[in-house]
Amino acid sequence: QVQLVESGGGLVQAGGSLRVSCAASGRTFGNYRMGWFRQAPGKEREFVGAVTSSGGNTFYANSVKGRFTIARDNAKNTVYLQMNSLKPEDTAVYYCAAAHQYSGSVYSSLSYAYWGQGTQVTVSS
Repeated sequence: QVQLVESGGGLVQAGGSLRVSCAASGRTFGNYRMGWFRQAPGKEREFVGAVTSSGGNTFYANSVKGRFTIARDNAKNTVYLQMNSLKPEDTAVYYCAAAHQYSGSVYSSLSYAYWGQGTQVTVSS
């Protein structure tokens, strides 16, 4: 089992940058694919990006491609989401999630068994 805790959210102006982190408990962090999702008020949770267990491959939603970067440090049991060129429409609660390495679609929240509590990111115009 994995417990996830996000941090680093906050308020930033449009065009700015923010990095959110997700710290995982447990000794098997390196066995999990890690994903980031977000949910804005009144909207469904949506995929942002993911990184494979080794960190060798990353996947992004079209809406964030080229602006957001996911990285992980398996020695620190931590995954990061670096967000640049932020837009007001990026405002949401951001969640990290863990999936067993080969379970389901990278892009589907249903594939992820463990979730953090979320961190608020607000981008002002």
